[in-house]
Amino acid sequence: MISTALNTENKGNLVVIGNGMVGHHFIERAIEQGLHQQFDIHVFAEEDRPAYDRVYLSSYFEHKDASKLNLVDLTAYELSKVNLHLNQCIVDIDSASQRITTEAGDIIEYSELVLATGSYPFVPPIPGREHPHCHVYRTIADLDEILAIADLPTVKKGVVVGGGLLGLEAAKALVTLGLDTYVVEFAPQLMGVQLDAAGGEILKRKIEALGVKVLTGKNTKEILSNTAPNSDDTSSDAQHLTMQFTDGTSLTTDMIVFSAGIRPQDGLIKNNPECGIEMGGRGGILINEECRTNADHVYAVGECAVWDNKVFGLVAPGYNMASICAAQIAGDSKQIFTGADMSTKLKLMGVDVGSIGDAHGTSEGSLSYLYQNPAEGIYKKLVTTPDNKRLLGAVLVGDTEDYNNLLQLYLNDIDLPAHPESLILPNVEKPVMGIDNLPDTATICSCYNVTKGAICSAVENGAYSVSDVKTMTSAGSGCGGCAPMVKDTVSYQLTAMGFEVNNDLCEHFAYSRQDLYSLIRVHGIKTFDELLTEHGSGHGCEICKPTVASILASCWNDYVLKTELAPLQDSNDYYLGNIQKDGTYSVVPRVPGGEITADKLIVLGQVAKQFNLYTKITGGMRVDLFGARMEQLPDIWTQLVQAGFETGHAYGKSLRTVKSCIGNNWCRYGVDDSIGLALRLEDRYKGVRSPHKIKMGVSGCMRECAEAQSKDFGMIATENGWNLFVCGNGGITPRHGELFATDLDTETMVKYIDRIIMFYIKTADKLQRTSKWRESLDGGLDYLKAVIIEDSLGIADELEAQMQLLVDNYVCEWAATINDTEKLKRFRHFVNSEKGDDNVVFVTDREQIRPATDAEKATINLVELA
Repeated sequence: MISTALNTENKGNLVVIGNGMVGHHFIERAIEQGLHQQFDIHVFAEEDRPAYDRVYLSSYFEHKDASKLNLVDLTAYELSKVNLHLNQCIVDIDSASQRITTEAGDIIEYSELVLATGSYPFVPPIPGREHPHCHVYRTIADLDEILAIADLPTVKKGVVVGGGLLGLEAAKALVTLGLDTYVVEFAPQLMGVQLDAAGGEILKRKIEALGVKVLTGKNTKEILSNTAPNSDDTSSDAQHLTMQFTDGTSLTTDMIVFSAGIRPQDGLIKNNPECGIEMGGRGGILINEECRTNADHVYAVGECAVWDNKVFGLVAPGYNMASICAAQIAGDSKQIFTGADMSTKLKLMGVDVGSIGDAHGTSEGSLSYLYQNPAEGIYKKLVTTPDNKRLLGAVLVGDTEDYNNLLQLYLNDIDLPAHPESLILPNVEKPVMGIDNLPDTATICSCYNVTKGAICSAVENGAYSVSDVKTMTSAGSGCGGCAPMVKDTVSYQLTAMGFEVNNDLCEHFAYSRQDLYSLIRVHGIKTFDELLTEHGSGHGCEICKPTVASILASCWNDYVLKTELAPLQDSNDYYLGNIQKDGTYSVVPRVPGGEITADKLIVLGQVAKQFNLYTKITGGMRVDLFGARMEQLPDIWTQLVQAGFETGHAYGKSLRTVKSCIGNNWCRYGVDDSIGLALRLEDRYKGVRSPHKIKMGVSGCMRECAEAQSKDFGMIATENGWNLFVCGNGGITPRHGELFATDLDTETMVKYIDRIIMFYIKTADKLQRTSKWRESLDGGLDYLKAVIIEDSLGIADELEAQMQLLVDNYVCEWAATINDTEKLKRFRHFVNSEKGDDNVVFVTDREQIRPATDAEKATINLVELA
């Protein structure tokens, strides 16, 4: 039976098959074009939920709330009379009669048909892939299945098959679930499409440094089942599956996630050859530059479509196709699809990766410039034309700061500098493509194909903030990689119009860091999600998440690994230790004021000896222990905590150390108890998170042995009391501390320090040292004295109370973690094996270990093979 019930106003039916990201974007553009007034729009979705954001799919493992990924505003659909039919598959298309048939047997006529069926995950035809512990990584339903299996007590290890973008995202998800994670890749390197061999090797090293084992050049022959897949036997350590490789080796695991690429979802056409719609030679639905198929009134967009023998697997080209398709149906024949730039910048498991154009340097006669810093895990490559005039491609691993600059040079055919290598070399002044040098046609947001001119036009028409521009143009609302350039473009145009430029933190918050601090403080906000819901938009990014994490800690001093706070932390805070270049961690217990008993010194030596750690006494007067593997951290912390040590917060933006001289107890020149004051200060301010690290120094006399005047806070004893110096620092740009007050008694000085730290937390920018903060204060040191000493703003009592709250809420994060079995799961990457990480190799030097160089590792491997 032919159903005409869908058409209620004698309009034609515009039917869309698919409600993924691209299908939904088509609906948004169709409404903008007024097609909802011309047609009855009907959308058929195979899934049981409306479109959601697959770009941020991995975040589901952190919050497990599908609503946070929703893209569809059902109210907007209803207002525009868009009919969304969920959980309804289309089984047949008759392009000659312009009809489709649903799985239920309903036949619907269409005036225009848009195929937005997307893609499906490719699973290699490996015997055994049907095992219940084998999964794909594509939909929320897939993720729910992975979560259910990972929650079984016998499941401790997971393997991802596929080392591309999606595979590494899946690996991140397994790490988040606390599984011992492996990546198995058929190709000889990771991300073979985007990176060259050297870049892939650096990426592999950095990911392995995070505890993930990477096996490249592995072809899986068969998957064998070892145990009953749903066994309730938790006593067995035997793993559920064994992967047999063609080279004769094998790997046991409890779970396998296939993420080995995608294929166009073209089954509707392939299984119905009589439908009259042509397919590409290797699958997919053929389209022309108007996104039309060979069949009249039938279009295809997104990953199901093939243009010029290419399938575009990124969301940006799909959005572009959707916009063009809507325009074509509306009668605008000027908009056509001419291909897409597949350059990409992303963060994979915390590792920055960027790929532009001809990353492999395959263009005839091209020249390649390389910069490599293995110690820092940084690799950069430029590919230029033979005459060095134009950029053809680039690879960036470990540092993508130059990405936007290089992308604009590539996209806009702009002449390179005389020495192109200067674009990627460190400590070299780089010629930066400022917004003012870009043409109006330069694409700023590739996800939504938004140009500089479009953003400037939006600003001219009243979009005076990044948030306004985002609403008007969608720029920055896709992957978020263009956010800095969107912000710069808005600032550029506002400046050109004579406006004062705002300082929004990022595209997700139309507030500065100081504004967010005030919102969190005044409204008592305790979580990132609460702040985002009430005062932000989107999902957040690597800019706002750690910034908000720092503000929340500075306001409430909650345990940073609480479930709702842990995903916000950077790698060091997440593992409560500083990750080193070889992937091991440093352990730095607090030694207040540098004072330590013989018994505690012995404990440090015993721990270092037991775990074979490198030891060094630092300039901060404490003992650092280097070379700890991730799975060793809880055991090391346990022994240290039992001996009376606490975390030294060397990993956090917080108080590091209070350095002191020996003081008047021992020194014949000392005039006050510098050690006593140092102990008091370190005990009071330990764990206080701030915009940047804080260091203090206390000298017992004017001889200044503690170098207090080079610290954020420096105290020097005199016959009349303490002299307080503020806002000094060492580092790359040393700054001498400024004399803030003289002849202070101890209680007054502590009160002043309380106030200064909280005022710094309240007013500083993100990652701003106290020295730069002081330089940025209007009125300079005199203004700071007025606020702190004279209480010119009337906030002194408030600042002191806020500091006391932080002091009262202090907990040792090491102690809290070792007493929480759930939190310990993140440190169990190698819990099922007595063997350590093969990538962590030490050699002995000066009677202690150090990381082996690449050459030394190669020599060691040769000896082992012999």
